[in-house]
Amino acid sequence: MTPELKDRLDQLVNNHKILVFMKGAKLMPQCGFSNNVVQIFNTLGVPFETVDVLADPDIRQGIKEYSNWPTIPQVYINGEFVGGSDIMIEMYQNGELQQMVEVALAS
Repeated sequence: MTPELKDRLDQLVNNHKILVFMKGAKLMPQCGFSNNVVQIFNTLGVPFETVDVLADPDIRQGIKEYSNWPTIPQVYINGEFVGGSDIMIEMYQNGELQQMVEVALAS
C-alpha cells in the first residue's frame, strides 16, 4: 500500500464517527452484505457515512490491507475497525453495537 493511500484511508476512518466501506452507497447498496450493514444502522437511526469501494479500485484493495480483513463491507466506529456484515449482525442482536454506537456519538 502506498503512503498516499494509507493517509487517505487514515483520514476517512478518523474523520467519521461511523464509516462503512461497502459495495454501493447507503441509498443503493450493491450487495446483500453491504445492505445488511446499512439496514442495521438505519434501524438504529444513527448518522453514518459510506465509501463505495466499487468506485475506487485503490480503496477496494487497500482497505483489505489496511484492516487486515479480506471482505467488504468493513465498519469503522470511532476510528477502530469493528468488522463486517456477520459481526455487525451478531453485535446488533446481542446489544453490543448499540452501546458502541452510543459511546462513539457521545464522544
